Amino acid sequence: MENNYCVIMAGGVGSRFWPMSTPQKPKQFLDVLGIGKSLLQMTFERLCNIAPKENIFIVTNEGYVDLVKEQLPTIDTNRILTEPKRKNTAPCIAYAAAKIFDLNPLATLVVAPSDHLILKEEKFTSIVNIAIKQANSDERLVTLGIQPSRPDTGYGYIEFEEVGDMIGGEVKEVKHFREKPNKELAEIFVKAGNFYWNSGIFIWKASSILNALKKFNNSLYELFSPENGFYNTSNEQDKVNQCFHVCEDISIDFAVMEHAKNVDVVLANFDWSDLGTWGSLYTHLDKDYNGNAVIGEHVHMINSSNCIVNLPSNKLALIEGLNNYIIVESDNMLMILNKSDEQNIKEYMFALKEKSPTLFK
Repeated sequence: MENNYCVIMAGGVGSRFWPMSTPQKPKQFLDVLGIGKSLLQMTFERLCNIAPKENIFIVTNEGYVDLVKEQLPTIDTNRILTEPKRKNTAPCIAYAAAKIFDLNPLATLVVAPSDHLILKEEKFTSIVNIAIKQANSDERLVTLGIQPSRPDTGYGYIEFEEVGDMIGGEVKEVKHFREKPNKELAEIFVKAGNFYWNSGIFIWKASSILNALKKFNNSLYELFSPENGFYNTSNEQDKVNQCFHVCEDISIDFAVMEHAKNVDVVLANFDWSDLGTWGSLYTHLDKDYNGNAVIGEHVHMINSSNCIVNLPSNKLALIEGLNNYIIVESDNMLMILNKSDEQNIKEYMFALKEKSPTLFK
């Protein structure tokens, strides 16, 4: 276990969770479940079952360092890796892998987003340990695939070789990564059975992912290579900042995973959501007999059904006659939106910025 390391990617802005999630405090730092813990805190606690606490690193935007320190006060500052600019997941992973490789060339990395919801944590730990064993058995790049519960168009899919049992913990060789499909194609994927959701959780030896970057995106590798000699020195941050200002903005899927032939997927059957939308959160919350999921101590629902409500604990609210709505208030910002229009949140936010630039957060 001493060679296990975890990298938590915590630099996103979570714009689809407005108005709770803002650029000043995005969703990974929020208690979206109303349980007294943020998604980042839940992710950190979950990964403490995988690696020693001192082997867990956070990669975040430089503007969120104080938030990370506030929510994870026991983490050493040298394990908070900062990005001066958002450049997607490949540069983030290249940086973390190179720094950790410099510390321990035998390191195996579990790379996980900070804003995922995973409720069956024992199953998660078991599945990840299978993935770690697979990653250490050879120079394999391993990801977790989530058994789809519906033909969702909001996730990418992993197509794998349909060999043997299709049960949780099985390791399959990946055939293709599929981009987010339309509704018809998603239905075909789910019916076929050998297409799982792409979780965005990766497991590999630090050396394996660095070798893959060198092979498939050498320019990115050369920028962040551990051979550059600045990791874990007083010059690290200045050098890393320079790398981020010039590196390509690219995901690890496009940079490596879609090109590599040594990729495996471990089939996962734990409850999972990337919490990309209020609608995805709704499916994981407790509901009343009318299907309303309510966070807020003084919310009264009358003749309303299938709504998700998140209001401050001191807010008294009466909600009558609404069906299939999202009602959220945070920091004097209120959103009342039909669930079917949730994909338009970003568009609506641009309009709000134009109409109320001094009030918009």
